[in-house]
Amino acid sequence: MKPEVIFGLEGAAWPALLLNAGRVVLRANAAASAAFGTALTGETPTLSAIWSPENGGTPEEFFTRWEQSPAPTTDLKLRTANGATTKFTAAICAFSRDGGRWYVLQLLPAVEGAPVPAGVPDENKSAPDAGGATLKQKLDCALQLARTVSLDFNNALTSVLGHTSLLLSKAEPGHPWRHSLMEVEKSAQHAAEIASELQTFSRQEKETHRALPGNLNAVVNRCAEFFRNAPGAEIAWNVQLEKNLFAVRFDEAMVQQALTKILENAVEAISGGRQGHITVQTRNVELTGPAQDCNVRLTAGTYVCVEITDNGSGIEPGVLPRIFEPFFTTKKETHRGLGLALVYGIVTNHGGGVAVSSGPGVGTSARVYLPAEKNFILESAGAEEDLHGTETILVVDDENLLLTMAETILTDFGYKVLTVNSGQKALEILSRGDIKADVVVTDLVMPGMSGRELVERIRQLAPTMRILCTSGYMMPADKQTGAAYLQKPFTSAELLAKVKHVLANKKTPVD
Repeated sequence: MKPEVIFGLEGAAWPALLLNAGRVVLRANAAASAAFGTALTGETPTLSAIWSPENGGTPEEFFTRWEQSPAPTTDLKLRTANGATTKFTAAICAFSRDGGRWYVLQLLPAVEGAPVPAGVPDENKSAPDAGGATLKQKLDCALQLARTVSLDFNNALTSVLGHTSLLLSKAEPGHPWRHSLMEVEKSAQHAAEIASELQTFSRQEKETHRALPGNLNAVVNRCAEFFRNAPGAEIAWNVQLEKNLFAVRFDEAMVQQALTKILENAVEAISGGRQGHITVQTRNVELTGPAQDCNVRLTAGTYVCVEITDNGSGIEPGVLPRIFEPFFTTKKETHRGLGLALVYGIVTNHGGGVAVSSGPGVGTSARVYLPAEKNFILESAGAEEDLHGTETILVVDDENLLLTMAETILTDFGYKVLTVNSGQKALEILSRGDIKADVVVTDLVMPGMSGRELVERIRQLAPTMRILCTSGYMMPADKQTGAAYLQKPFTSAELLAKVKHVLANKKTPVD
């Protein structure tokens, strides 16, 4: 267990504590340190140091009651640094890991009517005007916790996807394990999709950073190839890619997620024994004036259009206007209903639009428009040998399973690989001078020295060093690292392609 990694609430505006089963405070964020002062300092501070007897027993007794009847929030009274006893609405998350029991305790201003476990007095009520602001804080708190959990989730998925995609690249089409490997990859990608949806919907800001111009054909072809090779419905595929496609600035992971959602819907729409047809097309669009495509109004300018058309069951006229609404779905009740809402959010955050035309029995056409630049970027041939290299790669990550995965993939493609599990060890290797690394691949979220701090130290030590950052979090919009970026989870091909891209640039790109 690494409390430095799993406790992702350091920047929260409300106090938050990470406790073990013995009620020892392993981590307190800045807001908690400010609220409770020196009571949480020392080698092994415990919750009892700030506990008020008005809670109706000891912390141990309280958690015993809470485990028997857990509630999302409950009122607690704690002693703050000014000596006063303050009432908080506590949001408690308990989980088991590495054979231990752990608790994340988040302390919000008290809300009237918060549930209280049996045996805990509830005679005080909060101010009636506190509810509105606190509800927003509680939502922010839940979203922050979801992002934290998805970080560990993405680390595990990165290892699964990396190893699986490497094996798939070596398995012949008739290999007896190929089908099972594809199912593992598909399941891992679906799990990654869930984590990514949580992250995407937890972010309020637009995609303000500017990526390097790229050729969208590679992403479109990769998405189509995944569904074309998947077992299931008999579908005839027609992929038509514009040879000289305009350059688009886009977040590769996000756009791939959006296109995958549209393709997933197209495949699901083909049923009932009909012969399925799906056409995937890219084309350049130049508009000299405003234009309207169904629900999308486009201003004058240059665009790349990705059109995905199926001959499936189609969409009812009464349903079509609602397809982009969050949580609206015509699928089974257990479906989250975030698919096309997520597509809409991703595309509009890139400055584009999504037009959908459909009718019952005639199929559906979805057209994604992304702003483009009227110049061309040559496509990579995509051959496996293009991803080989002989350079030395230093990989930095505190998760050993990810170090093993990266070393396995990069070594298999000819690279010399060094792995370390901390930023300090990476600096020791780089400062010795006997080993020259060509690229440093580092995680951004690590205990002790963070990846961001490591990048800054490397810039001082070796200003021209090429650096590739990875993370399960969304890429921060401020681009403070000034380094290339790869979103977790990623496949072996994505890692190899990004390393190759970084090596091809004399200076570390901001993408």
